[in-house]
Amino acid sequence: MAKALPAVPLIELDCADKTIAQEMAHWLSHLRAERRLSPKTLEAYARDVRQCLAFLAQHWGTQVTLQGFAALEASDIRAFMAMRRADDVAGRSLMRALAGLRSFGRFLEREGKGKVGALSAIRAPKVAKSLPKPIHVAAAKRFADADERAGEARETWVLVRDAAVMALLYGSGLRISEALGLKRRDVPKPGTGDVLVVTGKGNKTRMVPVLQNVLQLIADYAAICPHPLPPAGPMFVGARGGPLSPRIIQLAMERLRGALGLPDSATPHALRHSFATHLLSRGGDLRAIQELLGHASLSTTQIYTGIDSERLLEVYRSAHPRS
Repeated sequence: MAKALPAVPLIELDCADKTIAQEMAHWLSHLRAERRLSPKTLEAYARDVRQCLAFLAQHWGTQVTLQGFAALEASDIRAFMAMRRADDVAGRSLMRALAGLRSFGRFLEREGKGKVGALSAIRAPKVAKSLPKPIHVAAAKRFADADERAGEARETWVLVRDAAVMALLYGSGLRISEALGLKRRDVPKPGTGDVLVVTGKGNKTRMVPVLQNVLQLIADYAAICPHPLPPAGPMFVGARGGPLSPRIIQLAMERLRGALGLPDSATPHALRHSFATHLLSRGGDLRAIQELLGHASLSTTQIYTGIDSERLLEVYRSAHPRS
């Protein structure tokens, strides 16, 4: 038996009958109460479904009924998506619109109000990969300086720890999960080594070089950390001594980028992106950077670092024996 839903205000829809409006209101209530979606997501889903209903009413020349919506054909959905794309709507927004329609369709099916089979037959639109923009060299270096946050009401060891993590992300091109996954025994003391063995995606390990000044920053943090750092324990710990959460570093960068006047794209992952981009700009070899980043294929490195075809041709011409 279907679960009873709380009463919700009726949504006004000129393009659809009262039954559709009632079900849409119950669906949004369900998403809010059961799925705990954010108000912005709910607003976007509701707007997307309204736009689809308005299009269908015009497309069919009549108000949309519950029976009519359940009988949707794939061609109707494609026509709606084509109309939205013609309005210069981005692929990510189209994907969200399709997700909202599918969610509404699944809700109707669970409530026994019909199955909208056409929605499952539509492929989601392709979305161009969105990559963080590289941070300027001077700004990237300032993230590794604990004195930049001297005015914050935080313990000194926390500021030094955060600076050491950010220096590691930029200095070795690590993912934040790789940096925070390091054990104390994995990090050599300054002057005793210059390589880290990190575990990346797919539980694959790789060796990456580490700068001596980065090792010194990590050693400075370890020297004043109030919590024990056993060899088998995490190198970077939180306020209570447990593993450090990536969110803490994200928040630290949010505060610091505001002070430095940097855009929202200045994230921990942007430091990794900057590592690769700055190496390339100084003539770094693509294959070497691929290994440093832990990418399975060179094409991933090309996309990740934003290299254009002209740059690839330049590398090809300069490196090929017959060029």
